[in-house]
Amino acid sequence: MTRLLSTSTCLVVALLALTSRPLLAREHEPTRIRASAIQVEMIQSDEIKLPAEFRVALYENLVRQLEKQGGFQHVYRDGDRDAKSAPDLVVLYSSVRGFNAGSERARQVTTVFGATSITIHCRFTNADGKLLLERDVKGKVRLFGGNLKATYDFAKKAAHVARQNFSSAT
Repeated sequence: MTRLLSTSTCLVVALLALTSRPLLAREHEPTRIRASAIQVEMIQSDEIKLPAEFRVALYENLVRQLEKQGGFQHVYRDGDRDAKSAPDLVVLYSSVRGFNAGSERARQVTTVFGATSITIHCRFTNADGKLLLERDVKGKVRLFGGNLKATYDFAKKAAHVARQNFSSAT
């Protein structure tokens, strides 16, 4: 009887622990900033020499991932005049902070050497230029895939940051 009671007590304690975790996690979630649209400015790489194909791939992958998983009603490109009329507009400025080109051949041969990585500093502001969020986001390809896969990795991570910190105004 005592053993049965202690087993059931353990079950009750375990169930309480499992059901209370989501409540604790919600208490620590950051409040999300209201935003219905985002305008993505061209990625700057003034200090670091970045091949043209990387710059284009970074921008295009970022726009695509924000459209796919960013949680915004509209994603505007750099220079789009319609963005000014969007309520709760967020503007994303990005600048390259680090770049290691790596080697596709070295990755294929050794799977240890040749990693490609890129670090982008992302600044999210409101339409008036007030800083809302600042974060360094890294993209990398370590084992398999072309060097440009690092741009896709960056875009997925940046869209994830946007989704976590901004909510649509619907």
